[in-house]
Amino acid sequence: MAEEASKGQFYGTQSDAHFAENDVHRRNSGKVKAGNLEESDRHSADDLLAAMGYKSELVRSRSTLQVAFMSFVLASIPYGLSTTLVYPVIASGPVGIIWGWVLVSLIILCVAASLGEITSVYPTSGGVYYQTFMLAPASYRRIISWICGWAFVVGNITITLAVNFATALFLGACLNVFGDPEVGIFAAEPYQVYLIFLGITLLTNAISALGNKWLPWLDTFAIFWTFAGLICIIVCILAIAKNGRHDAAYVFGEFDASNSGWTPGWSFCVGLLHAAYATSSTGMIISMCEEVQQPATQVPKAMVATIVINTLAGLAFLIPLVFVMPDQAMLAALASGQPVPIIIKSAVGSAGGTFALLVPLLVLGLLCGVACTTAASRCTWAFARDGAIPGSQWWKTVNVKLDVPLNAMMLSMAVQLILGLIYFGSSAAFNAFSGVGVICLTLSYACPIAVSLVNKREALREGNFFLGKLGVFCNVISLAWSALAIPLFCMPTSIPVVAEFMNYASVVFAAFFLVATVWYFVWGKKNYQGPPVHEDAALQEVRRASVASHHSK
Repeated sequence: MAEEASKGQFYGTQSDAHFAENDVHRRNSGKVKAGNLEESDRHSADDLLAAMGYKSELVRSRSTLQVAFMSFVLASIPYGLSTTLVYPVIASGPVGIIWGWVLVSLIILCVAASLGEITSVYPTSGGVYYQTFMLAPASYRRIISWICGWAFVVGNITITLAVNFATALFLGACLNVFGDPEVGIFAAEPYQVYLIFLGITLLTNAISALGNKWLPWLDTFAIFWTFAGLICIIVCILAIAKNGRHDAAYVFGEFDASNSGWTPGWSFCVGLLHAAYATSSTGMIISMCEEVQQPATQVPKAMVATIVINTLAGLAFLIPLVFVMPDQAMLAALASGQPVPIIIKSAVGSAGGTFALLVPLLVLGLLCGVACTTAASRCTWAFARDGAIPGSQWWKTVNVKLDVPLNAMMLSMAVQLILGLIYFGSSAAFNAFSGVGVICLTLSYACPIAVSLVNKREALREGNFFLGKLGVFCNVISLAWSALAIPLFCMPTSIPVVAEFMNYASVVFAAFFLVATVWYFVWGKKNYQGPPVHEDAALQEVRRASVASHHSK
């Protein structure tokens, strides 16, 4: 009775008719069949969500494989590695491309394991923001969850922006394989790039909003599409290799930082943005917890397993590319900043064949944009649900017919389109988008890990994914990476620096941090109360029942 009263108090701002309509919609949707195992899983997950203070408003339509597939598509290896390959090409050469990827993947595996432990205890769309609030002491839980929440939302939105913008830039580079590498057939004027970005953004939002029930199947298709395209690229470039192949000593041991101007060690670190960008989506899948049948077990497993798969897929893509890579200095100087089309063209010799091999990457870029759009809308909606975004009554509304938080999705899209206008002022805008996305997501991931470690990880012992001493090791590695990555990715790729090629990520990130902090003391301190807080005993009782149910299956 106490739990029902608490839930009723929290949901007093929502109409009973809305929830009744949503429940009828869910029962009639046919997505979950009553009486079977999926129905039991959904009720168990909904009970745990209710114990955390929320009513289930979204359909739990994703299975273990489907949530893993979406997590894979969010990273979209090899597409994610293609659009930012210029960073290690400039900074470190083959060593940075191959070993930088391995190093960052191992670090991100620790991040995924750390977030997985916490998510198994608090599986909600609020993600790291909600987790930070629940794990932090009452004296500072509101302000730290506020900063974490804004970092998570900004990170999701700017990474989505970076993905769609990268697809626009990559498309231009793909078209230019039909012309001279320095000129091409597509001028890629700022207005042209922005219009392509606009079209891609509208398309990904339309697919995410109107085709929500088909998205799990789209993610499944993306897996087969990715590996089919990857095999085609690997076989063709290695078999044809028109300009010959490097030896293994070059591929795995050549280090060249002469194009960056930085000292060798620091240059290698700056080149890690390539791998960090591709793996930055690791925690974005947490925002989908309220659409997963068994989020406390499925989401942690999906995060960790995806990193392992991505690491292998990335190596399978990068190693062949380096074997046939043309002159590094020439690639570093490309005006497009997109070396992959030139590398493939150098290997196969045919413009038409090159473009055909690039099509799988372009399609994967669109699918990645859809997945990122979906995740960004969910985290924006969840943050607004707790009153942290001005006008939250608009952004926390779920469109029952589409089964998506449509208003939050449109807010995210509007912010992306406005930020995209920065490209008219600087061609280095994409560096700022990708850099800010990585920095903000890294900060947001570090918050719950840090407060959990400070509190001796006591709250994690009740979870389905508790790792014990291994978890402590993963936490330390994750926080050490965060301390390095945040200042590192504010650095320009090369020196000396001119205004046109400055890394404006530091400016955007500093502005975000300042605005978020000032806004908390101006408005948030009075109006923001954080997520609904229930009695720990009641929450633990439901969680133990969920754990017992999981182990009995």
